Amino acid sequence: MKKNLLLITLITISVNLYAQNDHKWHYLFDGKSINQLRGYKMDTFPNAWKIEDGALVAQTDVPNVDLVSKGTYTNFDLTLEWAVSKAGNSGIFYNVQENSSHESGNGNSPNWLDNFEFQLLDDIDFNDHEPRRSAGSLYDLITPVNKQLKPVGEFNTARLLVNHGHVEQWLNGKKVVEYEIGSTELNDLIAKSKYRTNPNFAKSTSGHIMFQHHGQKVWLKNIRIKQL
Repeated sequence: MKKNLLLITLITISVNLYAQNDHKWHYLFDGKSINQLRGYKMDTFPNAWKIEDGALVAQTDVPNVDLVSKGTYTNFDLTLEWAVSKAGNSGIFYNVQENSSHESGNGNSPNWLDNFEFQLLDDIDFNDHEPRRSAGSLYDLITPVNKQLKPVGEFNTARLLVNHGHVEQWLNGKKVVEYEIGSTELNDLIAKSKYRTNPNFAKSTSGHIMFQHHGQKVWLKNIRIKQL
């Protein structure tokens, strides 16, 4: 009987420790290891990205390949540092299911019309100056407020919090976007956006984190995530 109680106690402790560790910060990229990332619809890490001075750097003059987390997430807190080149464009996507494929001649991500996007952008020299598609925006849906964007070439910080349908986007320590998935307000915005003709938009409630390769240079570092 004592042995059984001891075994049950050890199992309980192990389960509790696993749960606690699961809710701690984990690196998707720590400046060296790429073990937590791979290419979109790939089993390996793509040559379209390189590690340079502790940052993941999207390469130019190569076919665009987005990065996805190997793990999938539902409720999470994600933080990272990012920078873009002049006229650079990228984005953070979540709940990605890898159902779409690249269209011929289209440099955009396969999933760019299927999932919510936290926009990363050079607001000055990129050719699209619509505020609801600017850096920090919920792409094509919500314009960021209280935004303080650093000059091109300098690293900004980003935070994406997704918690049971409540979403916050933070840029350089300030909350710039907040929304509730499924709310009337957000659904009305979707109905007026580029996504309105896509019946699959934002239908997934869990999936991979994706970092966009848009053809320009983007630097990503210190990518951490915590499950909630």
